[in-house]
Amino acid sequence: MRASPTLIPLSPNLKNTQMLKNPTMNPTDSGYHSTADINHRIPPSSGPVGAHLTDSMQRLVLFWDVMRQRSEQYYAQKVKTEPTVLRFDATLVLDARHFQRPVNYLLFKVDAPADVVIHPQARPFVVVDPRAGHGPGIGGFKADSEVGVAMRAGHPCYFVGFTPHPVPGQTIEDIMHAQTQFLEKIISLHPQCDSKPCVVGNCQAGWAVMMAAAARPELFGPVIISGSPLSYWAGTEGKNPMRYTGGLSGGSWVTALTSDLGNGKFDGGHLVTNFENLNPANTLWGKHYDIWTHVDDGADRFLAFEKWWDNHVNLNGEEIQWIVDELFIGNKLATAEITLSDGKPIDLRNIRSPIICFCSKGDNITPPEQALGWIVDLYAHDADIVACGQTIVYAIHESVGHLGIFVSGDVARKEHQEFASNIDLIDILPPGLYEAVMTPKTSQSEHAELIDDDWITRLEPRTLADVRAIVSPSVENERRFATARRVSEVNLNLYRTLWQPWVRSMVNEQTVEMVKKTNLAEWPFAIFSDQNPLMQSVSKLAEQVRQQRQPVTQDNPLLHWQNTFSTAMVAALDKYRELRDKGSEQIFLATYSSPLLQAWAGVANTDEPPRKHPGLAPQRATFIEQHIAELKARITQGGLREAAIRSLIYVRLGGDGAVDERAFNELRLIRNEHSDLSLQAFKAILREQFFLLQIDPVAAIAAIPSMLPPHESERTMVMTSVRRVFESQGKLSAERAKRLAEIEKLFAVGLSKADAASQAKAKASGRQK
Repeated sequence: MRASPTLIPLSPNLKNTQMLKNPTMNPTDSGYHSTADINHRIPPSSGPVGAHLTDSMQRLVLFWDVMRQRSEQYYAQKVKTEPTVLRFDATLVLDARHFQRPVNYLLFKVDAPADVVIHPQARPFVVVDPRAGHGPGIGGFKADSEVGVAMRAGHPCYFVGFTPHPVPGQTIEDIMHAQTQFLEKIISLHPQCDSKPCVVGNCQAGWAVMMAAAARPELFGPVIISGSPLSYWAGTEGKNPMRYTGGLSGGSWVTALTSDLGNGKFDGGHLVTNFENLNPANTLWGKHYDIWTHVDDGADRFLAFEKWWDNHVNLNGEEIQWIVDELFIGNKLATAEITLSDGKPIDLRNIRSPIICFCSKGDNITPPEQALGWIVDLYAHDADIVACGQTIVYAIHESVGHLGIFVSGDVARKEHQEFASNIDLIDILPPGLYEAVMTPKTSQSEHAELIDDDWITRLEPRTLADVRAIVSPSVENERRFATARRVSEVNLNLYRTLWQPWVRSMVNEQTVEMVKKTNLAEWPFAIFSDQNPLMQSVSKLAEQVRQQRQPVTQDNPLLHWQNTFSTAMVAALDKYRELRDKGSEQIFLATYSSPLLQAWAGVANTDEPPRKHPGLAPQRATFIEQHIAELKARITQGGLREAAIRSLIYVRLGGDGAVDERAFNELRLIRNEHSDLSLQAFKAILREQFFLLQIDPVAAIAAIPSMLPPHESERTMVMTSVRRVFESQGKLSAERAKRLAEIEKLFAVGLSKADAASQAKAKASGRQK
């Protein structure tokens, strides 16, 4: 029986061995002939060895073709003036290149798919992609994405992108001002919405969004920062080696040199290379082996992601220098050390809308320590968070990697969908620190009709001690990094004085092109593109292979050997990474733990901390005292609405303090039935009543009867609604049941306002005695 036509080597000779070892070798080199010629010259493949060899060679040709397509895709993206991988149609709303302070940022309104209904009064979502070496669009490059789930939840959606090349002279502060102008425009386009936009900042966009929210808090609704570093020195020894990079290179002078060699621009390909170096097993072997193994059905998925990953963009030298000096090495954002050109400091405590921090234990670029460390940097006591009126929610994924935080479909369908569905609940949370805990909805879940999606979101109160247990702040660690910061400043000044003028005089656009071609991130595209004569016949060969494909069966014993070899290769590269990272960490610790170097840097072991943490400013303390006095004067003020909200908070505080989405959805139904109260007005009342219960709980509860109407029917109706809210979460705890019974008695009494005021005054007087 004659073998079916296929592309395999003439014989397993030396040439074939070289082919297996070097997948970049072209199949048309000597030793290979056309498919038809091969069919006449080779015997039929027999047994598992022949079948596996046939399959392997076919996969290799198809793999080459996928790499060729990736290269052509890369070069096609490079010539576009506004490349993006956004899956949805979008309409340009504002082009910041025409602003008074121009930057290369663009605001788009995303067009909802035909099967998605957008609610006119729903708050807008604004997704801001990171400008960290890659082009825009990853926040919405597939249906199950941050953009997709926000629209499916009924929210109008906007997208902030950017062009590959920055406007000459643009700065980080200019970008911040452009983003606030975008929000002003979005707010003006939705006058019927009484809630401020929810802004999602991915990775490096997270700190930029936080800066803008601190400078213009009145424009922002809830802020969701996904995989965003805010405390850059934080981390765990033996786990987070990327934070040592600045110290090991001697500081940011390398950044300045790279920008100078780019004639004032910093090639984003360098940042991509840094990311890829973190996981050599995936970069050098894993992802290529994966596409070779699944080349029949995984090529489209691979090319879709690579379209974004390989879409490198530039930054101005001034931009990347600011980022490295102020953030990565300086670590100034979390301690309010950054000031704007007008002298105003960027203090994250100025943000008035809820902040949702989403991070993952599997993220080796932005680990939870760096995503949450800013909280313990800024606040010394739990009461400080409440005093500043700030609401902070964090969610920690157990395993997903950095990109998966804002790329994974599973994450989009769970965490991001829950954030979008419950954003109004998060927006009205009383000030404090919470963790978002999501559990699956089952057939046994109580009041399942009040659960929007497949998960039950529960917001559980946490303390700064909980965050410190995650971050593990260390004065000794900060002393090392403060020393590295001082070394960086000195080396940068030396470079600027001695070498920068000479380097800049030698650089022009021609030398920039030469340097760019030496960038390791560029080589794979040049090798596999059609510009390489050896690749020009691969497309035809791949088409022949697809027509005559002979995949190996899964029971072939050589598949086990193949997978064993791949596992061993990954293990070897992982071992290399571990040794490299351990060695780098030891060098950093040995260098910057030196008492002599620390003394030279001015951060030697003294009573003074190496980095000053902002305390409660005198003017802020004065404001808080005045606010407390004003609130105390309003304890007995208000009517049935205020009494009901005060009662809800009082009962909630009686348990573990957690808030369940079912309770909020029940409350939303009640509000729709009985009141035209806007969400923002409800939020304002809720916060005031919360503060009153924090300031003087005894007097606040005693004053409830004086706030109630004389008609029993009105009181009964509201009390029924209060009970419904808590019963929606299931069985009440003993303490909550006790408090609910106490509130029911107060609502049943219906004292006159004079009697109630007299009784409240007597109780308060007795308590003070």
